[in-house]
Amino acid sequence: MRVLVLSDVHANLVALEEVLADAERVVWLGQRGFDAVWSLGDIVGYGPAPNQCIWRLQAFPDHLRVAGNHDWAALDRLDLDDFNPEARQMVLWTQRELAPDSYAYLRALPDQPIVVGDFTVTHASPRHPIWEYILNSEVALANFDHFHTPYCLVGHTHVPRIYRLFHDPQTGQPVCTAHAPAYDVDISLQGDHRLILNPGSVGQPRDGDPRASYAFLDTEAQVWRFRRIPYNYERTQADMRKAGLPERLIARLAFGW
Repeated sequence: MRVLVLSDVHANLVALEEVLADAERVVWLGQRGFDAVWSLGDIVGYGPAPNQCIWRLQAFPDHLRVAGNHDWAALDRLDLDDFNPEARQMVLWTQRELAPDSYAYLRALPDQPIVVGDFTVTHASPRHPIWEYILNSEVALANFDHFHTPYCLVGHTHVPRIYRLFHDPQTGQPVCTAHAPAYDVDISLQGDHRLILNPGSVGQPRDGDPRASYAFLDTEAQVWRFRRIPYNYERTQADMRKAGLPERLIARLAFGW
């Protein structure tokens, strides 16, 4: 199965539409297009188009999805004191904006990891699915004990990355290494190791690159490809200003932080 892997759309419809269009055009493993969409959470939050992003993803009949912390916050399932002031303001704005069917969609999102063949799919981490940042190899290493498949897909950090677990051939001890993305390269996942893979963020990258980030996955060939594309973030910024959203959140889209 050829899968389009998305995470952290964050109500950025302009970025989402650009990613979907790009994913239909690009040739990978000798073909165009994809069979399914896997959404790793945080469809809403920060951006100006929560309903439109939900409706757009609902249009795909084969759409696997899990809940993220901003999806839960929009349902009032998290303490807003855990959010910074701008994020808290966005949660309250999103709650007011959500249409009834969008609210029902978010309520139905699974809050535990989903296993599909060799792949575990979650938002933050397999240890804490809603809210844990896997930002370094130490945290990644601890999380390998919390899933049993060869591979786990996560989002939440907004930073594309691969974490690789293997055993030192001399000591036999587990070792975890972190790997930055190589874009538009078909990466074989197979080997004497286990992997945690993060496609980065569609709607709000935080690695100093404002371009939308996503990934392709072929579950049968076990091949992964990171993809990065520009989008018109100024359109999203204009929509955010029109809605009266926090200026800091508007500005960050241009810088990828």
